[in-house]
Amino acid sequence: MKKVLLFLAEGFEEIEALTVVDVLRRASITCDTCSIKDTEVTGAHGITVKADKLIEDINKADYDVVVLPGGMPGSTNLRDNEKVINIVKEFYSSGKLVSAICAAPIVLAKAGILEDKKVTSYPGFQPELGACSYSEELVVQDGNLLTSRGPATALYFAYKLVENIKGQEEAANLREGMLVNLLENNIKSM
Repeated sequence: MKKVLLFLAEGFEEIEALTVVDVLRRASITCDTCSIKDTEVTGAHGITVKADKLIEDINKADYDVVVLPGGMPGSTNLRDNEKVINIVKEFYSSGKLVSAICAAPIVLAKAGILEDKKVTSYPGFQPELGACSYSEELVVQDGNLLTSRGPATALYFAYKLVENIKGQEEAANLREGMLVNLLENNIKSM
């Protein structure tokens, strides 16, 4: 079974990180949170979580997917960590799924994997992404590269991860069970 490695750095966006962990675990997908510094990591909005692993203790070969949540300064902290950059490069070149949401595509840009790729990000970060093909879609996949816009798109990003790992039917079942379909059918009446 595929395993997911989700990085946490001081200032991460809580909704993006914890939504992904929650949805993946609901789908019975192993998702380990991994801190780049300390076991306890505080997000951009003051929520502190305890990471499952520290970056120096992981075995990269155990994982098939890497997830980079956004947030500030979480995204810059990830971008400025050479271990994270090396893992992103290695996963991407070996065909493993590399995913980033919100501001975190700046990490992918530093890793040099966005050229001519269709990607998205939080509005305003496009200039930092280099020679990519920028999209304003909510979730964008180009090969083994998955990106999304920000906090409001975290569920859709997570469902796309589930779809990649366990298939469309599992993602559809989660959407139904978590009442996303109900919400979407009634959103205009709000």
